[in-house]
Amino acid sequence: MKKILAVVTAAALVTLPALAQKKEQERLEQCGTVLKEILDMPEGVPPDLLNKAECVIVLPSVKKFAIGIGGSVGRGAIVCRGGENFSGPWGAPAMFALEGANIGLQLGGQATDFILLVMNPKGANSVMSSKAKLGTDAAVAAGPKGRDAGAQTDVVMKAEILTYSRAKGLFAGVSLEGSTLRTDGDANKKIYGRELSAREIVREGKVQPPAAGQGLVSLLNQKSPKNLSDAKAQ
Repeated sequence: MKKILAVVTAAALVTLPALAQKKEQERLEQCGTVLKEILDMPEGVPPDLLNKAECVIVLPSVKKFAIGIGGSVGRGAIVCRGGENFSGPWGAPAMFALEGANIGLQLGGQATDFILLVMNPKGANSVMSSKAKLGTDAAVAAGPKGRDAGAQTDVVMKAEILTYSRAKGLFAGVSLEGSTLRTDGDANKKIYGRELSAREIVREGKVQPPAAGQGLVSLLNQKSPKNLSDAKAQ
């Protein structure tokens, strides 16, 4: 009996990490699927805003559940353009999490996808820290949508991060002020096989995009190959 128990325990120790790794890989693949669906929407993320973004954060299928009082947490990935001035191709993704009571207010009991555009280097540096509170550490605003949305509005020009959500096929700008963005270290370790900070992954280029992230990175390089933001702002 003890021998059987030992074999079962050993098998579980091997299987559980593999399942956890597969779960994160599937999450990363889903990030690419969700972003493609949203970018293909006629009233989706304005191309001119995507072309001026330094980084994109995708959090697929966020669901409401209690953390503290009425809070929620969503997990996904961040991808940034390479190079010191964010002028290179999109690089490897780092796993990220978004949490806070404000998210729960947006969900209404249904799965929701969130897209965040990081619009300048200051915003990118803020989210590269271990935690960044939206509205405090980084100026945030609900993003305008549609291909004809003006990119030079006061909201867009002042915001460091623009936020969007999609639920039941409806896509719109959404307020996430007060929520917190943080790097998901455990998920990054499962994806890359070793401990890495978000900055090491997306800014220092210490790893190549994993197979599960190829779709997301390739999509961004296809849809927005060049950074068209004002060079003076970089």
